[in-house]
Amino acid sequence: MTLVQLRHLLALADSGSFSRAAEVVCLTQPALSRSIQALEDELGQPLFDRLGRHSELTPFGRAMAARARQVLDDADALRDHGRRLARGEAAELRLGLGSGPGAMLMTPLLSAAAARHPGWRIEVSRATTARLVQALQARALDALVVDVRSLAPAPDLCVDTPCEMRGAFMVRPDHPLLARREPGAGVRFDEVRRFPIASTPLSDEVARVLMARYGPEAHPQRCVTLRCEEIPSLVEITARSDAVLIAIRAAGPALVELPMKPPLDATARFGLVTLAGREPVPGLEAVRALMREALQDTPDNGLSAAAADARAR
Repeated sequence: MTLVQLRHLLALADSGSFSRAAEVVCLTQPALSRSIQALEDELGQPLFDRLGRHSELTPFGRAMAARARQVLDDADALRDHGRRLARGEAAELRLGLGSGPGAMLMTPLLSAAAARHPGWRIEVSRATTARLVQALQARALDALVVDVRSLAPAPDLCVDTPCEMRGAFMVRPDHPLLARREPGAGVRFDEVRRFPIASTPLSDEVARVLMARYGPEAHPQRCVTLRCEEIPSLVEITARSDAVLIAIRAAGPALVELPMKPPLDATARFGLVTLAGREPVPGLEAVRALMREALQDTPDNGLSAAAADARAR
């Protein structure tokens, strides 16, 4: 059974005449008769009662014609959708975002899709890097944007479009750590520990940097008291309390960077992760372009004068 045979069935059902149906499908009448006969042989029952020159659907034929219309409608929709995908007018993208990329990329991505690509369908998932990788390997996601330093090496993962963003300790502008501090005076980690410390789950690389700068007590498992996957929530908590946030600097533009002594000097490295050997999904080029635009530090990234002075020293 083929789609062509189903189209022949409907042409004959609509016209009731082999000669008229043959003209519609651009066949000779004998060729159309052979096509209908082959379909009836395959189905094991007659589709039409031949009444002289007129052909009328049997009860079985009526049921088959209704099913054939649905099948052909679906096939036409698939064909049209494929052509729209090829022209870039449609995309179905399932994207996993880590905490940092989620804070910086999700709104620009959804805004761009709504404004420039109304025919796209985008589904965003948020989770830990490990769970996102599992979903990618199970083909439940098409691509990820995560901190690649938190990725376990795997031969089936491809990483591209690397974007580095600077990390920082941040507080609200009137935080006690900034009050009555002389210009150029750095903040020690033991001072920071007097307050709640907030962060997303941090990679082993960041943990090593923190301990190298500030000692064993700076390991995230020891010092972080407020931890979740959503940076926007942590930024809001930091803006409304005495909490100190460890995150990429660009995630908290309204917060003030603490002039740490010694400076943190750590970065997150975000990348687009896909499965090796898998055909690229339409829409990924737009994600790459948005990554290059959104996942980058602006000059000094809102660095406060005190923080800049402390770094210079």
